[in-house]
Amino acid sequence: MKHKFAAQLYTLREQVKEDFPGVLRQLKEMGWAGVQISGLHGYTAEEIAAVLKETGLGTAGMHVSLDRLKNELDEVLNEARILGTRDVVCPSLPGELKNEEGYRSVRRELNEIASKVEAEGFRVNYHNHAFEFETTVDGKSALEYLLEPSSDNRVLAEIDVYWVKKGGQDPVQFIQPYANRMPILHLKDMSKDESGTFAEVGTGVIDFAPILQWGENNGVEWYAVEQDVCPGDPMDSLRLSLANLNKLAEQAN
Repeated sequence: MKHKFAAQLYTLREQVKEDFPGVLRQLKEMGWAGVQISGLHGYTAEEIAAVLKETGLGTAGMHVSLDRLKNELDEVLNEARILGTRDVVCPSLPGELKNEEGYRSVRRELNEIASKVEAEGFRVNYHNHAFEFETTVDGKSALEYLLEPSSDNRVLAEIDVYWVKKGGQDPVQFIQPYANRMPILHLKDMSKDESGTFAEVGTGVIDFAPILQWGENNGVEWYAVEQDVCPGDPMDSLRLSLANLNKLAEQAN
């Protein structure tokens, strides 16, 4: 399981702007198996790929805006090839699409993109927040609509367990329908205080042991750890999250 733990680089968005290669080397030294790309921050895909090769870090997908997926698809796929990943992930949606009509158009557009790229081995995924639970489409939450596990829906899940809990759902129960439809699972903890803010994995209220067990039984290839806001140095937060995940991995064996 330890070979599936990846750091989502949004956590280190300020650090990578200054020294992306140095950040990657630090993460490898810390013990991460991979990273999830969230923008190149002025570097070329070739420059980052060279450091990934040097360090042996894997690429746990790329977060790419819906706008880029629609308007720069060839460039996105070229970056994915260079960086060594099959997975392009829509990470969020603009405000004007957060309604029933918008979600219908997003599902249609993501399926159209997926149908174009799957012959080349690429997969289209969607990463959630809590806002998708605020809209109902066809009698279910907008998130369940977008990720419906049906034969005519090519959109794969990248469930963020923190945002599922923030949306009032139980993460373990919510992920059940996405067996073998979720190559990447987002791990993020929720603090124990009333704020329910972001916390290092293993320090908050989410029980990750059954989530990891489900992932191992149902086709998860990467567990990407993201912490949107950290109390101090984001590197320290990632170090603590990885240490706690490694303990859970050892207990599972």
